[in-house]
Amino acid sequence: MPKVALTTLGCKVNQFETETMEGLFKKSGYDIVPFEEKADFYVINTCSVTSLGDRKSRQIIRRAQRTNDKAIIAVCGCYSQVHPEEIKAIEGVRVVLGTKERSKIVEYVEQAAREDGILDEVGNIMEAYEFEDIPLYDMPQRTRAFLKIEDGCQNFCSYCIIPYARGPVKSRHLDKIHSEAQKLVAAGFKEIVLTGIHLGAYGKDLGGEVTLADACREVLKVEGLKRLRLGSLESIELSPDLFALIREDERFCAHLHLPLQAGSDEVLKAMNRHYDTAEFGRLIEQVEREVPGVAVSTDIIVGFPGETEEQFARGVEFVEKMNFSRMHVFPYSKRSGTPAAARKDQIPETVKKERAHRMQELATRKTEEFHKNFLGKTMRVLFETNTEGITDGLTDNYIRVYTDDEVVCGEIYTVELLKLYKDGVWGKVTSLW
Repeated sequence: MPKVALTTLGCKVNQFETETMEGLFKKSGYDIVPFEEKADFYVINTCSVTSLGDRKSRQIIRRAQRTNDKAIIAVCGCYSQVHPEEIKAIEGVRVVLGTKERSKIVEYVEQAAREDGILDEVGNIMEAYEFEDIPLYDMPQRTRAFLKIEDGCQNFCSYCIIPYARGPVKSRHLDKIHSEAQKLVAAGFKEIVLTGIHLGAYGKDLGGEVTLADACREVLKVEGLKRLRLGSLESIELSPDLFALIREDERFCAHLHLPLQAGSDEVLKAMNRHYDTAEFGRLIEQVEREVPGVAVSTDIIVGFPGETEEQFARGVEFVEKMNFSRMHVFPYSKRSGTPAAARKDQIPETVKKERAHRMQELATRKTEEFHKNFLGKTMRVLFETNTEGITDGLTDNYIRVYTDDEVVCGEIYTVELLKLYKDGVWGKVTSLW
């Protein structure tokens, strides 16, 4: 059988998409091998959120070419959608796709094997209005199942390349969501994580008659599901209907990832974010009041063009007031083609690095403070991986828990949280849940 190796850079959506492409190859009789091994075909699903993502994508393409210089290398994803010419210039690349038509990946690599030259199938993503529905052929080798229900984004934040890489909002139909969720639960998954590029916009392209809350209800109908978790969600999209579900259904994980991006109103406006810090703060207060033990994680960008030291300081002050469970801190990354990249008031790299360090110190302290609130309590943990006798997993509110007790990965246990450990908490297992 021909051998194919696939790898993913970037977000959970990319990871899900790679798994669907892997299923297409399996269905066609290909042997899936680790990416480090010699293969006949390599598929690289790229990321372009930051310049670092671009660079890593190029490095991995070249690594595949060195492993087997006679292999057919196919590149897809956000980077190839936005900069196909850069991808085609890399030695060894034979197939270039963007963020659509991945359902034809097997057909394209086989065509490239028969013909000379580079097969360029990158189309105009702004004219893609239908969700590319590729059912899972095989179950992913993980303990939590990601289920992509939406693609595309129309927010056009001034720093972000993703709307140009993914195109307009495209939603998966409810019946397809339900059937995929059934397959995942039947395969033994206890937790499903709904993912999308702009998850809160789910349904807007379907005439506004269905919403993210409807998609959640469809998954919650599946008998045997223990947990439902949401991927990243814009704070202003936490509708009363969705909030009621989170509050009332105990299977809904008490964890929301709500990207703040900046703690200064002036910077938020320059970013083209559609809220201010007062609105964001009021929402967090409501969530904490009505969902006991909830974890709110967030993203913060520092060093946005024009950000003054005073604005950064106000951002730090605002974050200090928030009870974030986890913060992902990013120095601003200039993305060609976005309004922010054209600004003349770019912040020096040394300043961005220093601000990122200061914000990251605050992030570490915030996480520790959140974890301390749960020491001595007993919580349910879905265990995921075992390394040298220590197994780790997640509570429903996204606390990483470690133990040396004997457990089975993929199962949920009740665990007493004892002390801070690494990036989470050390626990003692009390029973299988």
